Amino acid sequence: MPLTPRAPGKAGIYACGPTVYGRIHVGNARPFVVFSLLKRFLEHEGLETTLVANVTDINDKIYVAARAQGVDSADLAARMTAAYVRDTDGLGLGRPDAEPLATDTVPAIVELIETLIARGHAYEAAGDVYFRVRSHAGYGELSHRDVDQMDQGEGIEGADRKEDPLDFALWKATKPDEDTAWDSPWGPGRPGWHIECSAMAEVALGLPVDIHGGGSDLLFPHHENEAAQTEAGRGEPLATIWMHNGMIELDTKMSKSLGNIVGLAEALTSVGRDALVMYFAGTHYRSPAQWRDDVLAQAAARAKGFREAGRRLVEGESPPELAVHREAFLDALADDFNTPAALTAAHAWVRDAPDGAGDSHLREMLGLLGLDNLLDPEGGPPPEIEALAQDRVAARAAGDFATADRLRDELRAAGWEVRDGPDGPRLHPV
Repeated sequence: MPLTPRAPGKAGIYACGPTVYGRIHVGNARPFVVFSLLKRFLEHEGLETTLVANVTDINDKIYVAARAQGVDSADLAARMTAAYVRDTDGLGLGRPDAEPLATDTVPAIVELIETLIARGHAYEAAGDVYFRVRSHAGYGELSHRDVDQMDQGEGIEGADRKEDPLDFALWKATKPDEDTAWDSPWGPGRPGWHIECSAMAEVALGLPVDIHGGGSDLLFPHHENEAAQTEAGRGEPLATIWMHNGMIELDTKMSKSLGNIVGLAEALTSVGRDALVMYFAGTHYRSPAQWRDDVLAQAAARAKGFREAGRRLVEGESPPELAVHREAFLDALADDFNTPAALTAAHAWVRDAPDGAGDSHLREMLGLLGLDNLLDPEGGPPPEIEALAQDRVAARAAGDFATADRLRDELRAAGWEVRDGPDGPRLHPV
């Protein structure tokens, strides 16, 4: 459906981020890439775009992982959040405009739950609070499922306290083996997963959010429950457009629970940043993406082809007769963000560009895919810029992130963008 922003000239994107109980894998990274690139395109089209990608740092999986490691759950979540930031920095696509934590949003979560109770959509039971699914007439519309055929995936937890097996937890009372809790009107406990995102999206962007995104595996129950909570509590939709990216498949869906994962940091080392971003762009966001050697080799070859094309081009305006390919590229992105079709248009531009042509069109196109660095001349930055970059590495290693951010800004002011990867920072001309 066409994007019609709530506020003229502005757009808000909320993308469901990771649950930080372990290092993220390339499947977790796909929505980070998709929505980072979508933000670039919307801004190119004249919309002031705010991208929000949350961090779920309150969750059953964090307690389980922390117990298995014999560590404090809050410490594990903090360490894995920092690792997530480091790993996604290696993609060189910048950070979202806001990255709210569930732990920082508990007051807003509690207020939304109180509103749901007051409106008759939720009820308290022995310190837990549950959402009355059948109280919301629109439940099931997002995922197109029959209410009577649904399973919330909560197992037997709370079954004896629920009015209906279909109801799901908004607040969970603290259990004896959980080491972290928050105060609430229903006693110490913690929020359920679904209510966290409803509150974080509303606090960050207001309602309705223009675009709500995440993996297709979140459609039910997570996004269905988010949508129901917000509409029941606020009387208006959570989002206008829902965008769901397909899964990355090794043998089947890549998943920590199945053990068939490739870590993002590992992939950045083995595949390389440019080939990895090209890999993500090479499949339509809604389709599954195959993680195979031949597919990765094709992505690397595409990146190499653009790099080699850049060597025969010069900086400056492109020949006007090549504008048809630029328009085809932009039309592809405007049509459900079709990055593979956009890449086809970029390849056509390279095919038709004479030696010595200006590179402005191609640099613009590749920039929207986070790959304009492929056209940068080979050769490193001057020694004083390298020294600043090394000072920033030292500051980050010491945990002095304020100094690291200041040095990053100094580098940008000097005309260099720093992109963090597993082998250290890489510098590219701005």
